[in-house]
Amino acid sequence: RDLRMRLFIHEDDLKAMYDESPVWLRGLMDAWANGLNYFLATHPEVEPRVIDRFEPWMALSFSEGSIGGDIERVRVSDVESFYGERQPVMAAVPEDDGYLEPTGSNGFAIAPSNTKNGHALLLINPHTSFYFRAELHVKSNEGLNAYGAVTWGQFFVYQGFNERAGWMHTSSRADNIDEYLLDVVQRGGDWYYRFDGEERPLLARDVSIRVLEEDGSFSTRTFTTYRSHQGPVIREQDGHWVAFKIMEEPLKALQQSYLRTKAQSFEDYVETMRLHTNSSNNTVYADADGTIAYFHSNHIPIKDPSYDWTKPVDGTTSATDWKGVHTVEESILIVNPPNGWIQNTNNWPFSAAGEFSPKKDDYPAYMSQNPENARGINAVRVLDGVTDFTMESLRAAAYDPTMTAFETLLPPLFAAWDELPDGDSLKEGTREQIAELGGWNMDWGVDSVPTSVAIFWATEFLSGSQGERTPRSRVEALDVASRKLEQDFGTWRTPWGDINRFQRLTGDIVQPFDDDEPSIPVGFASSRWGSLAAYGQRTFNNTRKIYGTRGNSFVAVVEFGDRVNAIAITAGGQSGDPNSPHFIDQAEHYARGNLRPVYFHAEDIQSAAEEAYAPGRR
Repeated sequence: RDLRMRLFIHEDDLKAMYDESPVWLRGLMDAWANGLNYFLATHPEVEPRVIDRFEPWMALSFSEGSIGGDIERVRVSDVESFYGERQPVMAAVPEDDGYLEPTGSNGFAIAPSNTKNGHALLLINPHTSFYFRAELHVKSNEGLNAYGAVTWGQFFVYQGFNERAGWMHTSSRADNIDEYLLDVVQRGGDWYYRFDGEERPLLARDVSIRVLEEDGSFSTRTFTTYRSHQGPVIREQDGHWVAFKIMEEPLKALQQSYLRTKAQSFEDYVETMRLHTNSSNNTVYADADGTIAYFHSNHIPIKDPSYDWTKPVDGTTSATDWKGVHTVEESILIVNPPNGWIQNTNNWPFSAAGEFSPKKDDYPAYMSQNPENARGINAVRVLDGVTDFTMESLRAAAYDPTMTAFETLLPPLFAAWDELPDGDSLKEGTREQIAELGGWNMDWGVDSVPTSVAIFWATEFLSGSQGERTPRSRVEALDVASRKLEQDFGTWRTPWGDINRFQRLTGDIVQPFDDDEPSIPVGFASSRWGSLAAYGQRTFNNTRKIYGTRGNSFVAVVEFGDRVNAIAITAGGQSGDPNSPHFIDQAEHYARGNLRPVYFHAEDIQSAAEEAYAPGRR
């Protein structure tokens, strides 16, 4: 992973960018480093894992707040295979359970015409790892007054709002990452690649990385990395070296990430979007002027549409080079649609505004690779036709319990069960479960038995290969799921809340879980099933109950009136210290989908404050 990162990010380059950055940005980077170093100096009990002194240029190494930036599209195994002889010792990661979460986020914007108070509303609902972002209010005497989710170690609000405008990012699948097949040749110890009939030298760069050895010691390994004008070489395929091209402009990206938090109008926000560096995200937007908008990605290269950009393309010709970037107006953009609402759930943009959505045929195929998803179908359902939204009713819409995926999954199960002959032991053994599912409204809930049966069944059935999914196998999966419930909980008639739990025992980033320790029932479920409120969960270390680790993390509903007003919740609590009263004080509200008031205005903060802090006080 370190080598993958160093293919794109180099210390000397970032130091040069820091020197070239505008004075105001250098001031922010200086303050960022000074604050971190001050904390370490005054808290000797805190032992840094790697960095024991921060330098201002380091802020440029992580310039946007996504859980996984563009470089994570590069497989570590490919990099190891191309550059290394063996794989270094790496931290353990959970095994692949066949469905990886988080798979997205939800953003809703409601126009004044569709709200009771005539004010625009915004739902901010990122689906990410718990504790990956903190809920913060950042204010200065130079015009900054932003509130929302801040990713570890960054000085800008990633998803949030200020007194005039709000922004919610959802992951984009615009095709703005490409692979190029290079024809390479070695001459005199140097490597060259063919391009437009000539040979160009590959940029060779030695990268030294500290490696954790099997005996626990550290050593330094040096790798020679290669780069064409398209990007770094990441792997080999069919005799070709493969170069990987992404947006690589950290200086502009950090400026955009910060400047958007100070936008006071739609026009201000569009100006920040003209930097075109928010490459991995879509944006759902709302403001106090009543404008709502949707921006699909923010970095879409202009490419020859005759090529299939879903596969590696010919890297020997300038015909496949990017020809600049599509403007904001050329990209998929929705502003104030007549229906009065916008939604995105990491689905395609062609249902973002109902019948007033963009048309797929109007854009190059590479502009949007996302399909529709079950959450998107549900989002349209809960938003369409409602003209009296309030903060509370928008919150309720965000926690709508319908799991739309089962509208497609269950009918074939019922048909397969009906086709079994009477007297078949499989049919008789699942008759009561089928009756439960047949009478179910497909809503999740802590007291719902059908939710337990449906999720255990669908998880079992979909774990098999496509070719194994015969009609009978659908019913067999129901039998297996029922036996699993009986084995773990004593009966297949186990309410969902007895299985699906929230637990926070330590301040660790990767939490331990224990069935014998206190936990809280949670009604909502994985976004896989179309649940708008997402709760990604599984068993850990032989637990029977399943525990959430990702999904709804920070949730906020914002109203932009004469004064901004908001409600919000954070998974567990604001503090990572188990001894703090704010370590798990939000857990009950979180599990029930209740949001608490946000204290944004000075008088509200003063009336609710438990303690005030000034630098140097502790």
